[in-house]
Amino acid sequence: MVFVTGGTGFLGSHLIYQLIQKGEKVKALKRKDSSFEMIQRVFSFLDKKGEDLLQNIEWVEGDLLDIYTLEEFLEEVKAIYHCGALVSFQRADKMRMQKVNIEGTANLVNAAINKNVSRFCHVSSIAAIGRADNDHVIDEEVAWKSSRVNSSYAVSKYGAEREVWRGIEEGLNAVIVNPSVILGPGELNSGIASMIRMVRKGFSFYTQGVNGFVDVRDVAKAMLDLTEKNISGQRFIISAENLMYRQIFNWIAEYYKKPKPKYPAGKWMSEIAWRLFHFRKLITSKKPLITKETARTANNKYLYTNKKVLETIDFQFLPVEQSVKDSCEFYVRFMD
Repeated sequence: MVFVTGGTGFLGSHLIYQLIQKGEKVKALKRKDSSFEMIQRVFSFLDKKGEDLLQNIEWVEGDLLDIYTLEEFLEEVKAIYHCGALVSFQRADKMRMQKVNIEGTANLVNAAINKNVSRFCHVSSIAAIGRADNDHVIDEEVAWKSSRVNSSYAVSKYGAEREVWRGIEEGLNAVIVNPSVILGPGELNSGIASMIRMVRKGFSFYTQGVNGFVDVRDVAKAMLDLTEKNISGQRFIISAENLMYRQIFNWIAEYYKKPKPKYPAGKWMSEIAWRLFHFRKLITSKKPLITKETARTANNKYLYTNKKVLETIDFQFLPVEQSVKDSCEFYVRFMD
């Protein structure tokens, strides 16, 4: 049996689908207030029998901050896939994110060691890889640097990854994946869904930054392949292509037959934008589409290499253009 955290989320939904397709028995952690809407939509989008496949999941209710129930859940578990994390670029979520992402990972690592779980796959992020003041191609060996450029989310993921490295030193058989910006079918409220909404509303500006992008299905598959190969004590950047954000906006515009954004939003305009969205949030209490962290990241240039993972496993990434198209089709199906 395998144990999955974050199973009701974007990546976790796709991972569980692939695990079930491989005939694995899946036990998945959910919180008391977890919604099943995303995993239901993902399964129905991927498979005509998606509703039936959902019945193969054994859900257990608990919390990453409760180590005692975690140990109970790990009885007869041979592998853990740790997708669960709080993802936020809102200042108000900083302390909670630190607790959930770092302390929650530490608890799961300790529980895995105590219960002699054979394999552990941790989902980190490219945000946890050093990139401050780095203008060159970033690989797995780039060292983390403390910097005001690092978002609170990045700091929390770095702290979580350190807990896994600590577990490895204590004998845990673990592998770490560091996905770039994840696209693909599943999101309706954040991620690429936010970009889709902006293009559909006729947003005319694009940022000039560059980042790595990857399909959610590729991240899930890489996790399975690396874990099944029993690789331990290593981390892998999971990224398909380095692209300008402008290209993502253009592909979305082409899908919806909308005008492509044509005005570059420089750093000064992005600084104004996130402040306006923050002011709007104070009035409406709605989460802003643009935050200080996302505005600044979207104007920076980050280049990542996937050489290590391609040399380790037999793998072929989906083109990001296809991922964008599938994201748009998913959005049309469930939002229009």
